Amino acid sequence: MSGPLVVIGDTLLDVDVEGGADRLCPDAPVPVVDVDAEHARPGGAGLAALLAARDGADVVLVTAIGDDQDGRRLCGLLAGEVELVRLPLRGGTVRKTRIRARGQTLVRVDSGDGRARHAAHDEVAAALRQAGAVLVSDYGRGVTRVTRELLRGADAPLVWDPHPKGEQPVPGCALVTPSEAEARLLCDGPYEGPDQAARHLMRALRARAVAVTLGGRGAAWPARAAR
Repeated sequence: MSGPLVVIGDTLLDVDVEGGADRLCPDAPVPVVDVDAEHARPGGAGLAALLAARDGADVVLVTAIGDDQDGRRLCGLLAGEVELVRLPLRGGTVRKTRIRARGQTLVRVDSGDGRARHAAHDEVAAALRQAGAVLVSDYGRGVTRVTRELLRGADAPLVWDPHPKGEQPVPGCALVTPSEAEARLLCDGPYEGPDQAARHLMRALRARAVAVTLGGRGAAWPARAAR
């Protein structure tokens, strides 16, 4: 790969609140968590970019981050790890907070309604021209929608990880990686299992390969594209 990996998609703030729970609340049958620590990390496309960078890749992250406390925290977590091309966000930065006790998640609290806004894309176009490969990490918050036309014309190999509330992958991807639920939505007509779905999507999306991810069961990845 001669150029950087360009990751395009929605970045979230993931926060784990860790503690112990040894008693129930007196006014409701729920555990009381005594907080010991709080850990924050980028989620969504930000996590994909961070993992690739820590594995030695030169990474450019194209994402939308809000100008709020959680957005500034995200920028701090990404600083020095990836090159950031920041798009404007309408609304608050999305944050997912997991309350955990003794290693077990008790509840997740989601906040933030942010969605990417259209803006001038000179920096995005420049990043794509220099890319050795492009990863689209769609979490349905609008970044792929506002950059779709640029992605359609990308020359570098394109890997697309879709989302039920996001955009359909552009034709000609090197690899598309839907979950089984996402593959059901992308397929028009009856669903006949992950292998058939992968073959159908290769034809429908003109993709070189499709891997339908199956959680703990691995992935359905046909040996060769259907003719």
